[in-house]
Amino acid sequence: MSVRERKERERAVRERLIVATARELAEQRGWDAVTTRRLAERIEYSQPVLYSHFRGKREIIGAVALQGAAEMATALRTAVSAADGPRARVTALARAYLEFADRNPAVYDAMFRLDGGLAFAREDTPAPLKDAFAALLENLDEAAGDGVHPGLFAEVFWAALHGLASLTRAGRLPRGEAGRRVELLVDRLAVI
Repeated sequence: MSVRERKERERAVRERLIVATARELAEQRGWDAVTTRRLAERIEYSQPVLYSHFRGKREIIGAVALQGAAEMATALRTAVSAADGPRARVTALARAYLEFADRNPAVYDAMFRLDGGLAFAREDTPAPLKDAFAALLENLDEAAGDGVHPGLFAEVFWAALHGLASLTRAGRLPRGEAGRRVELLVDRLAVI
């Protein structure tokens, strides 16, 4: 292995460490607790080293969001793969989405609430974000109904799930009714 390859590998390891540490700190104490100073202390590197990887907190949030999008896409596809039939797939998809948001609040915030400098719904949208949406779209195609564009239906369904996740986390909706909300959403919105 050349010196250059070793340095690139070490750089990639440091970058993963920064992202993992930011994510861990955000999950424990919230995103306000994530500062470059705190991150530098936790990973035992100087702040200039952090800035050699990320220009600031915004880019770190973006990196966590991309990681989270990849994880969400996997979680959605895994949940749907065990379901039998269109209705069961849509129900499993909705449950998996809400469970992901509940289990990973800081990551979910990085993906959808905070400014990570990422483009959504554009040509330059990063691949992990496109793939997370594709995981929704590929499983909602049948549920859109006649005359409804599948992409538009996926956006509306996603918006409903996001609203449920956000309102529940904020304490505006009681947690105990999540299953009934999913059933109602699938019954009333999906044509399956």
